[in-house]
Amino acid sequence: MSADAAKLVRMANQIATFFASQPGDIQAEEVAAHLKAFWEPRMLTALLAHADAGGAGLSPLALRAVERLRVPTA
Repeated sequence: MSADAAKLVRMANQIATFFASQPGDIQAEEVAAHLKAFWEPRMLTALLAHADAGGAGLSPLALRAVERLRVPTA
C-alpha cells in the first residue's frame, strides 16, 4: 500500500471510529456523508480505487461507507 493510500485509510478509519460510537444503525451513512462533505474529489477517487483493489486496512464500517459513496443520491 502506498503512503498516500495508507494516509487515506487511516483517516477513513478514524472517521469510522468516531461514527461507530454514535447511536442508531446509520453509522455507515454518516461516515459516507462526512467523506462526501469534507474530502476533495481526488481523495474520494483514491479511496474508491483502494477499495476496488481490495480495501486493505479499511475497517468494516469504512468499507460499508465507501460502498454508500458509490450509490447515487437523489
